[in-house]
Amino acid sequence: MPTPFADSIGTPGQPWGPAEIARWRARQVRQRSHADDVLAPLARLPAPFDAFRYGELVVGDDRYPLMAVRVGTWQPGLPGVLVTGGVHGYETSGVRGALHVLDHQAEAWAGRVNLLVVPCVSPWGYERIQRWNADAVDPNRAFREPSPAPEAAALMRLVAPWRGQFSAHIDLHETTDTDESEFRPALAARDGQPFVPGSIPDGFYLVDDAANPQPAFQQAIIEAVAQVTHIAPADARGEIIGSPAVAPGVIRYPFTALGLCAGLTGARYATTTEVYPDSPRTTPEQCVAAQAAAVQAVLGFVVADRLRQPGEAAGAAQAPT
Repeated sequence: MPTPFADSIGTPGQPWGPAEIARWRARQVRQRSHADDVLAPLARLPAPFDAFRYGELVVGDDRYPLMAVRVGTWQPGLPGVLVTGGVHGYETSGVRGALHVLDHQAEAWAGRVNLLVVPCVSPWGYERIQRWNADAVDPNRAFREPSPAPEAAALMRLVAPWRGQFSAHIDLHETTDTDESEFRPALAARDGQPFVPGSIPDGFYLVDDAANPQPAFQQAIIEAVAQVTHIAPADARGEIIGSPAVAPGVIRYPFTALGLCAGLTGARYATTTEVYPDSPRTTPEQCVAAQAAAVQAVLGFVVADRLRQPGEAAGAAQAPT
């Protein structure tokens, strides 16, 4: 059923224009602090972590530093790994999962991978627990040129000099009940389309790249996460969220064609995680642990892959600046 929010903005059947977007933006209320939840933990990171600003997001009077973290001394020949969280600001476990990796896992991988972590790509959306950015644009459909989302454009600029030199990219997401109760009805209202109800998968799943499928990589992540929380089963049609399950807990989307963050680097190994924090079978803490387990599996897979192919120098030649 469409929410009052979706019903009360715009005219049914007509896409939103600037006036409707402005009305929608005016209703978004800050509910948490990017400075307290993200910037403060990054400021406390010790050596060998290097937290640096790669841009600034400006929305009206609000200014948000866009932060990334290098781990250790970047070395030629090591595989590059990018971890991104908070592309959708409301997906809390992605942000918390990226920060957990920095606090508890990342240092152990220094000298084995060139690790770059961007914990919160969309700080305006994070503070308002919102999927879209301030222009009612979904950042995770905006990783294309020219990008309609400044959050996506800033991350694209950061990664551009090393595009294709990363071995792996893991983009941390979650699917919540509000996807069905709020965000999908809102999307239909924004685009002037009828709302078609769907369902939310109960459990963790992954999105692989349809243009570059890597089943062994995805399976390694699923096996690791299954030790932490349950994997989403396919529905009666053999689908997860409307897409065929190609393996337990794995579906495929065309990353580049859809403008998804996971296609950003051109990495051989790329994935989007999805956890379900509203499941009665899990907790928010388990969802964070699942994100961290997924990252750990990616790092382990990439290091093992490099050992299997010692002649390949699959890493960034230099550290991002």
